[in-house]
Amino acid sequence: MRPDRTPDWQAAAQQKLDALILAPRPAHRGRVEEIGDGVAMISGLPDVGLEEVLRFAGGQTGFARVLDPESIGCVLLDDTTEVEAGDVVHGTGTVVDVPVGPGLLGRIVDPLGRPLDGKGPIAATARMPIERAAPAIIDRDLVTEPVQTGIVAVDVLFPLGRGQRELIVGDHSTGKTTLAIDAIIAQSHSDMICIYVAIGQKSSSVRRAIDALQRGGNFDRCIVVVASAASAPGLQWIAPYAGMTMAEHFRDAGQHALIVIDDLSKHAATHREIALLTRQSPGREAYPGDVFYIHARLLERAAKLSPALGGGSLTALPIAETVAGNLSDYIPTNLISITDGQIVLDATLFHQGQKPAVNAGLSVSRVGGKTQRPVLRIAAGSLRLDYAQFLELEVFTRFGGMPDGRVTAQLTRGARIREALRQDQHAPYRLADEVALMLAVQTGLLDAMPVGAVKAFRAGLPDMLDRDVGTAVQAIAQGGGLDDAARTALLAGLSSFAATFAATP
Repeated sequence: MRPDRTPDWQAAAQQKLDALILAPRPAHRGRVEEIGDGVAMISGLPDVGLEEVLRFAGGQTGFARVLDPESIGCVLLDDTTEVEAGDVVHGTGTVVDVPVGPGLLGRIVDPLGRPLDGKGPIAATARMPIERAAPAIIDRDLVTEPVQTGIVAVDVLFPLGRGQRELIVGDHSTGKTTLAIDAIIAQSHSDMICIYVAIGQKSSSVRRAIDALQRGGNFDRCIVVVASAASAPGLQWIAPYAGMTMAEHFRDAGQHALIVIDDLSKHAATHREIALLTRQSPGREAYPGDVFYIHARLLERAAKLSPALGGGSLTALPIAETVAGNLSDYIPTNLISITDGQIVLDATLFHQGQKPAVNAGLSVSRVGGKTQRPVLRIAAGSLRLDYAQFLELEVFTRFGGMPDGRVTAQLTRGARIREALRQDQHAPYRLADEVALMLAVQTGLLDAMPVGAVKAFRAGLPDMLDRDVGTAVQAIAQGGGLDDAARTALLAGLSSFAATFAATP
């Protein structure tokens, strides 16, 4: 190389040095004034925005939840044991985001998208903020496509649609989580992607839910987001928003997703805790004034998109807990007013062995029969009205007296309807099973058998259908109705099968 020629790399380095501006640059640094219970009060960061991520000297992170003139209320997302008063805090200029994409399917993660299942890092398609605007009205489409939950009491009495928000509400230990998990398991053969978000649950309860999904469902099409009771309050607070963002990625891609949020009562309690620690003004039952807004802006993100936006859907099944069956409590009332209906689980029915313990009088779906499969609607007929009349008559007959023949027939039919609505956990029915069961009820085939034999009839029904009337099963599974020949064959098979139980002494 000639001595008077400068190498290219040296020339490039010299150009970078010449362009470098050597001057002082301001750096905004805050300081921790107080720390406790997962919340830090910080001073010295006047330019921080709401929900901005803050980074502490030890590497911990949090987000700005309250902006006061003199201080910032920061909710920590990591362990707080190593954060002390006087520590330096920096703003990052970004908001909380999570990984999204197919790489999350089949994984168990925390609300920040960090893996909890020991399967290695997440292969994310992108990262998206946990707070996103809900679709505008003009971007939405009618809710007309059904969500088959595999639960007879839901699909027949209170059918759900893709894009709907249906609240599951009831007392402690009445089967709320089991109902939601069964709805997820029923999607193992559908095109819906399922997200289960556990907020403030015991580790043992979360483990049981995950085991049920892995045994009965297609776990490779599920995402489990866990913020257990031992997690930081900040993680519990962002959990439903993180799960909603993960689900929205599939909805915006033209796919269909189902999200279960278990549960929003604990999320509201966490919000109250954070609000009191950050010195916000308390309102009714010590909740801050925005407790309705945080859930409204969350659940409004569930929607059925218009064909112009791909036609994807996001269905939400939030869960809320009541005390002594009081639906007029603050949080359940808020959620009932936000959602498109509610499935109420009754503790009395649960302890009587009626599982799922759906209260038919208090439950409602505001979308209703518009999303119900026509073949199931025809098969069910007037079942809901018959069941409601039976429940009223049963109360009156408890006072004594001799009912006439018509009332006796109604009581006989109603007892079989109630037994037909019972179902074992984690054993969802196919659409063909539900149609056949409703036909058996409505045509009076169950009236001739003892009430105790209905359970055995239900248990053996799927095998009988596959064995004797496979053509009708296939026609129903393919989304079609039942023509006269298929309906006749199905009724003949049901009659023959029911006769074996009617003869049982």
